[in-house]
Amino acid sequence: MQEGSSFRPVIEIATSDFITTAAAVAGGADRIELCANLAEGGTTPSYGTIRQCREKFIVALYPIIRNRGGDFLYTPDEFSIMLRDVRLCKELGCDGVVIGLLQADGTIDLSRTAQLVEAAYPMGVTFHRAFDRCADPFVAMEQLIETGCERILTSGQKPSVMDGIELVAALQKEADGRIIIMPGSGVRKENIRLLAQQTGCTEFHSSLRGKAKGGMDFIHPAFKDSAESYINNAIDPEEVRALREVLLS
Repeated sequence: MQEGSSFRPVIEIATSDFITTAAAVAGGADRIELCANLAEGGTTPSYGTIRQCREKFIVALYPIIRNRGGDFLYTPDEFSIMLRDVRLCKELGCDGVVIGLLQADGTIDLSRTAQLVEAAYPMGVTFHRAFDRCADPFVAMEQLIETGCERILTSGQKPSVMDGIELVAALQKEADGRIIIMPGSGVRKENIRLLAQQTGCTEFHSSLRGKAKGGMDFIHPAFKDSAESYINNAIDPEEVRALREVLLS
C-alpha cells in the first residue's frame, strides 16, 4: 500500500472460542480479541478458554472484559466482577484486555476505567465500541488518553465503519499518535484498503464471522433445522490472510 515504506498493518481478529482462535492464528492474525457470545457484541470468555488459548498460542491475546450483553452502564457488583476478570487475565499471562464503561449521560466512566487500567498494568488496554455510544467522541478520546488506554476500537459512531469513516479519520488526525485508533465493525478485504487510505489507521479489527456444519453424524429429526444444534462458529484462515495481503498489495 505504501511503496518504499516500512508499513506493516496490525490485524486483530475477534474470536468466539478456541476453534475460531486457532483458525485466526493460522491465518496470521497479529492479535486476538478473545470473546464469548459475539452475537451479543462479545462477553468475557471462560477461564478455561482463556487459559487454553494462552497456553497454545504465542499471538497477542486480549480477552474482552464484559460480563453481559446490553448497555455499558454497570452496577458495583458487575464492576467487581470486571476487576476480578482483569486480574485473572494478568495471572494467566494475557497481553491485554478490552474494556468499555459509560455513565448514564453518555460520558466515559472515568473513575472505573482508570481502576481497570491500573489493575491491568503492565497489560495493554483497548477501549471497545462502548466508545461509539458516548456523547462526545473527541472529549472521550482525550479522557481515554489520560487514563492510559492504548487504543480505541471504533466504527465512527455508526453501526458499520464504512458509514463512520469520516469520524474515524478525524479521530485519527486528532489523536496524532497519542492513542491508537483502530477501525472495526464491517472490516473486510473488500474495504480494508480504502479504510487505510482514507483514515491513515494502521490497526484494523474484524470478526470475519462465518458458520460451518458441525461434525455430528446423528441429526435428531426434531432439531434438523436448528442452527444452534448443528452449526458452529467458524473463521476461514484464508480470509484473515487476505486482509493483510490486500493492504500490502
